[in-house]
Amino acid sequence: MNILNALFKTSLGKKVIMAITGLVLVGFVIGHLVGNLQIFSPPEKINAYAHLLQSLGPVLWVIRAFLLLMVGLHIWSAIALVLENKAARGAKGYANQKTLRASFASRTMKWSGLIVLAFIIYHILHFTTKQAYGPELFMVNLDGEMVPDVHTMMVLGFQDPLVSIFYLVAIGLLTLHLSHGLSSMFQSLGLRTRAWAGCLNKVSLAVCILYFLGNAAIVGACFSGFVKVQNENFQASSGELCTPNCQVCETRLASNN
Repeated sequence: MNILNALFKTSLGKKVIMAITGLVLVGFVIGHLVGNLQIFSPPEKINAYAHLLQSLGPVLWVIRAFLLLMVGLHIWSAIALVLENKAARGAKGYANQKTLRASFASRTMKWSGLIVLAFIIYHILHFTTKQAYGPELFMVNLDGEMVPDVHTMMVLGFQDPLVSIFYLVAIGLLTLHLSHGLSSMFQSLGLRTRAWAGCLNKVSLAVCILYFLGNAAIVGACFSGFVKVQNENFQASSGELCTPNCQVCETRLASNN
């Protein structure tokens, strides 16, 4: 009970909560990116990956609930610390001095965090619950079993300019959020020292840049047509060939006509 009181009722405890939840969420977004990079492999890869996650059943919902709890605690601790800092701040001059020394990333943490939260909600509606699409076009045969065609959903989703721009802006803000959060996380846990602070900052920056470039590559490849839809049913229904001279698609198009 004393530990819980220390975590939830003291500034240091709230910083620890924000650091630990941030660490969990950083691990999730990096893992999420690694999974999504399979869009550059044959469609079967990312479809099998998505099907594997869905096949976890109740376990997947436990994981989602845990991540939701982490997001909630992260937001709560951030808001609580902001309110405490405002209450503890003294003269206006001190506030101005603090603002001048703060980085742009740290000053915009609350705004980037709120926009990222909106992005997460939209992302869930866009791909996880498939609110934007009709489910009949997004099933594909995988080893004799009909599974959701995540590859097609991603490619079509990012071919919308507004969606692609929104994702790039949101990922950019998330990267900005991470650029300050990664370094602060180690400091809150007491793991950052002067001896390796410079190295930590460089590693954090490198991770953030790679994270942004990885996500931007996915969006850019789908939007530009570098990665194409290969779902034969969709190609036939839209009157297009998945690849030049594809006999399967030509047969389907002929039968539809």
